[in-house]
Order: sequence, then C-alpha cells, then structure tokens
Amino acid sequence: MRPSDFGTLTLMGALWGASYLFIRVGVPDFGPAPLMAGRVVLAALVLWIALRAAGRRVVVRPYAGRLLFMGLFNAALPFTLVAFAELDLNASLVAVLGATVPLFGAIVGAIWLRDRVTPLRGAGLLLGMVGVAVLTGFSPVALDRAAVLGIGATLLASLSYAVAGFYAKRKLAGVPAGTLALGQQLGAVAWLALPATLMLPEATPSTGAMSALAGLAVLSTALAFVLFFRMIERIGPMRTQTVAYIVPAFGMLWGVLLLGEKITGGMLAGFGLILISMLMVNQPVLRLRKRELQTA
Repeated sequence: MRPSDFGTLTLMGALWGASYLFIRVGVPDFGPAPLMAGRVVLAALVLWIALRAAGRRVVVRPYAGRLLFMGLFNAALPFTLVAFAELDLNASLVAVLGATVPLFGAIVGAIWLRDRVTPLRGAGLLLGMVGVAVLTGFSPVALDRAAVLGIGATLLASLSYAVAGFYAKRKLAGVPAGTLALGQQLGAVAWLALPATLMLPEATPSTGAMSALAGLAVLSTALAFVLFFRMIERIGPMRTQTVAYIVPAFGMLWGVLLLGEKITGGMLAGFGLILISMLMVNQPVLRLRKRELQTA
C-alpha cells in the first residue's frame, strides 16, 4: 500500500471511532432505529448534494438489487445492532468489540472464497475468541442479560460488515465510490423507514442528541463510506477491513476524552489479544503488503 492509503485508513479509523461516541450520545433520546434512519437519510442527502456540486452523475438503478443488499448488511443492520448495544454498553467497549471485523472476514473468506484455514489462522481465530472473552469479562459493565445481548449484537454487526466487504468486492467492482456510498444509504433508508416510523421517540431529542446525529451522518457515514468504497477498489476488502485495527483505539480515545469513560486493564488486555489474533489470521495479507513495499 502507498503511504496515502495508510493515511486514508487512519482517517477512516478516526471517523468510525467517533461514530461510537455520536451513537452513545444520541441513542437514548432517539432510540436505535430512528437514530439510524436519521443517519442514513441525512448522509444520503449530503452525498447527493456533494456529488451534484462536483458534477458527478450518479446512476443507481442498474445496481439497485445489489445496493439494497449493501444497504442492509453494511448499514441498516449493523448500524442498528450497534445502536442497540450502546443503550447498555459504553462507547469504548463497543468500539473494541468492533475490532472483530477482520476475524469474521477470515471466516467469511474461508466459506465464501474457499480460502484455506491454516493452523496459524485457526489458532488466530481461537485467540480472537479468547480476547473477546477477556475483554467482556473484565469490562467496566456488569454482565447482566442486557449487556450480554449488547455484546452479541455488536459481534453480529461485525459479521454483517465482513459479509458486506466481500460482497462489494465481488459484486460491485468498478462501480464509482460515490455511487456505492449514496446507493448504500438509499438502500438502508428502504430497510429502516418502517421500523423507524413505528418507533419514533415520544419526546423531542435534545440539542446534544441532534448534534450527535449530524456528526454521525456527515462525518462517520457520508465521508467515511466514500473513503471505504474507494479503498476497497484500491486495496481490496481484506486489507480495507484492517481499519478495524484503528477504529477501537479512536473509539476508546473519544470515549475517554469526551465522555469520561473508564478503560480497564482487562479491556486493554482483551484488545491486545484481538490485535495479535488479527495479525495471525491475516498473515497472507501482511506478507503481500511486505512484498509490495519491497518492490515499490
């Protein structure tokens, strides 16, 4: 990868790390489905205005079915699952659990692309599971029923993101990043419109919650997903999903600085185990990256 690619991945990590902060602030007032519906509607509007201002023609109809799939698995479903989790879990914990995306990516690759699971990759997957157990076992929240459901929802969201990443590479290769980003948000609107309408909040959300929604839509969705699809096209889904190495660090940073959340030693230990497991699982990608740097 080029140095600019590493810079883009870092920016994506900061933007997506901030999404956990925005969700934690906004979800108590809005509720999961209305907050996420607002997120994708505003993001779609911002993307459409930006693309029109840049003079870019966006045609989504030929890809409607595939964008509807992406709207579900890369937006509506994981967004809502994470928002549900953050009703009971703090932003830092959910962000660190989100680091499991590349682990699920390895599993999806093994099933979908028939990638061979070597002993090293298998050991890495097992270590990742241990990391999740350590992380959640020593988190600052009590492991009651609500917390367990939240953890499960976050892991399911990671699986959804992994599926979407491979699908985009195989089924939407060559489609402009702007078209993918806008089309995905429109697909997500179709999935979230009815649930959000049925679950509208009874009281008017606070100014803080409204501001969180704006940041979530513009920064962590519209901008971040344009970068995401551009990177999938440039470096592929597996390497793009390594942004999950960066997101938790920013998620914890924003949570500590802006929400006053507590980071425990167990959370750091669990995150460390997950990082090691991801390096083990993605050894082929790392070797490829090393060869690219040597021949650059």
